[in-house]
Amino acid sequence: MKKNTFLFSLFFLMLLSQTSFGKDKETNLLILLHSQNGSTLKLAQGIAQGILLYPNTKVVIKRVPSLDTKVVLSSDVQKLPIATIEELAIYDGIAFGSPVHFGNISADMAAFFARSIPLWTTRALEGKPATVFMSSGSGSGNEVAIQSFWSTVALHGMVIIPTGIMASDTLDKTIAQGNTPFGATSITGATGPRPSESELALAKEQGRALAKTASALKIFNTSKISENVLSTEKEWDVNQTLVKLGIVIPKAPNPVGNYVPYVISNNMVYINQVALKDGKILYPGKIGTNEITEEQAKEATKQAFLNVVSVLKEASGGDLNRVKRVVQLTGYFNTSPNYTQHAAIMNTASDLAVAIFGDKGKHARATIGAVSLPINASVEIQAVFEIE
Repeated sequence: MKKNTFLFSLFFLMLLSQTSFGKDKETNLLILLHSQNGSTLKLAQGIAQGILLYPNTKVVIKRVPSLDTKVVLSSDVQKLPIATIEELAIYDGIAFGSPVHFGNISADMAAFFARSIPLWTTRALEGKPATVFMSSGSGSGNEVAIQSFWSTVALHGMVIIPTGIMASDTLDKTIAQGNTPFGATSITGATGPRPSESELALAKEQGRALAKTASALKIFNTSKISENVLSTEKEWDVNQTLVKLGIVIPKAPNPVGNYVPYVISNNMVYINQVALKDGKILYPGKIGTNEITEEQAKEATKQAFLNVVSVLKEASGGDLNRVKRVVQLTGYFNTSPNYTQHAAIMNTASDLAVAIFGDKGKHARATIGAVSLPINASVEIQAVFEIE
C-alpha cells in the first residue's frame, strides 16, 4: 500500500511539473534595492549572475524611490527603473538589498514597504521566496540588519532563503569579508575593491539558491494546481487582481472640450489621458529640470494610466474582464531637449498594464519627448485596447 501511494505521489509530481512548466516555463525574479553610491547595486549584479545560472529564469533589477530627491545617486543606480509596490505581486521571488542604517534597513526601503499594507492584507506575497543582501561601511550590524529585514518579509508570509555556509570553501580569509550565514553583505569601507571577490561569490550562490527555490515553489502554487492538474483554463480576473494589488480605479475624468473620452471602432477602444487627480494635474512641469523629479514623473505616469483604465472600464460597460488585449501604449513626456530617460518613466505604465491584465497586458509601445504638453502636464498616455 505504501509503495502504491509513493508511486502515485511520484507520478502526480511529475505530471504537475510537466504541466506547470509547459504552461508558464520561465521563473520571473526581481532584485529590489536601495543604493546611493552603487555598492549594493554591485552585490545585486552578483546575485543576478547567480539567478541566470539556473535554467528558465529571468531577472530584473529595480530600485525603490528616493525619499530625498536632492541626494545624488551614482550614474548606474540612477539608470535603474523605479519599482512600484503593486508590482511585487507579479514576481515568483524577490531579492531585497539595502545599505545598513543603524543596524536596520535604509529609510528609503522602509518607506517603500510602509505602503505594502494592501499586499499584506490580501496575502499577495505569501509563499513567495525572498532573500536579503546588504552593504555597510564598517560591517557593523550587518547580521542584525538582515534579520531585521527578515521580520518584514516574514510578516508577508514569504519563504526566507538564507545563505548558510555557501561559498565558504572559496572564502579569502586573508582580508575582512562581510559574508554572513543569513545573506551576502559587503564591507564597503574595507581595503581593496568592494564588494570583494568572496563577497560577490556568495552573492552569486545566493542568487542561484533563490532561483532554484522560486522555480520549485512555482510548481506548487495553488492557482497553478487548479489550473493545470484539473486541465481547466482559469481566466485572469481583473477585478480580483485590482483588489489583490490594492489598486482603486479613480472616477473617469470628464471631457473639457468638444470630444469624447473614448471611441470604439471594430472592438478597438482608443483613449487619451493625462495625470488628472482630484480635478488638478498631478505633478505638472517639465521633466529633466528642477520643476519635477523622475520619481514624481513616474507617479504622474501611474495616475495617467489609471485614468486610462478608468475610461476603459466605462467603455467596457463596467466590466474590465471584457478586455482581450492591451494593444498599444504611447507615452508623451514634457521634457527638456537633452532628456533621455523617457523609457524608464514609461515602464511605470507598462508594468502596471501587465500587473492588472496579466499576459493580455503585454503591448506594443512608443515613448516620445515633447517640448510642451497641454496645461503643463508632465505626461500624457494614448492607449489602444481590444475588447470583446
